[in-house]
Amino acid sequence: MDLDPELAALRPPGPFFTLRTAPYGNPAGLPTLAAAYAPQGPDDPLAARVRLVARRLRTPEPRVAASLAQQGLAARLWSAALGCAVLYGRLPELRPGRLRWDIEASAPDDLWLTGVRPSPGDADAAALADAVLHGHLEPLGETLRNHYGVAAGLLWGNAGSALAGAARELERWARAQGRPGTADRARALAGELFGHPLLRATGTRTGTAFRRRSCCLYYRVPGGGVCGDCCFPRPPAAPRAPTAVPGKGDRPTG
Repeated sequence: MDLDPELAALRPPGPFFTLRTAPYGNPAGLPTLAAAYAPQGPDDPLAARVRLVARRLRTPEPRVAASLAQQGLAARLWSAALGCAVLYGRLPELRPGRLRWDIEASAPDDLWLTGVRPSPGDADAAALADAVLHGHLEPLGETLRNHYGVAAGLLWGNAGSALAGAARELERWARAQGRPGTADRARALAGELFGHPLLRATGTRTGTAFRRRSCCLYYRVPGGGVCGDCCFPRPPAAPRAPTAVPGKGDRPTG
């Protein structure tokens, strides 16, 4: 199935899979993901998105907002790429410079593709890894580690969780539509991707279920808790206040 200019086949599985394309508006004023991955200062697109997520979730911790912003973007990238691979059998060029990002949008992240141009080669797991892992999540993760101190293992755990969620939703939709071959293709591609060195240690898959080995920090959001695939069965306890030590006044000793 050839890629159509509107990528219409991505709409039925839901908004996480949909990519806006030029016929539906003019995204020229929106920043590219390339600009987000190479921040220039406090007003760059990624910093603005992290601040927006922090305000919406009422979290005072930039590290928490950065983690959740990355997970939301990872979910959109995996969904769109996996959807194209499964529903079209082709991938469009998804380089960061071709994708524009509406940083003011609510979830799911609003992404625009500048022109639908097929990528060369097969839409296999290697192509998906090149497009999403290496093309997007590696540079995004490097920026978040450098600017917000988010641990690499946490960010790759977010990437694994986002991939598992995208594959699970695509498989669920395909089976509901009576398309078992499409569902099997989604599961198989996700399975191959989880064999990639960057994702292999992120968690354990059992069927469509996924249990990650890290935590996205959502439990630190006011009113938050643990996600369904979290490594924690319940939110970790808040740190205890330091105990005063005789002769040290009220200063912590740790």
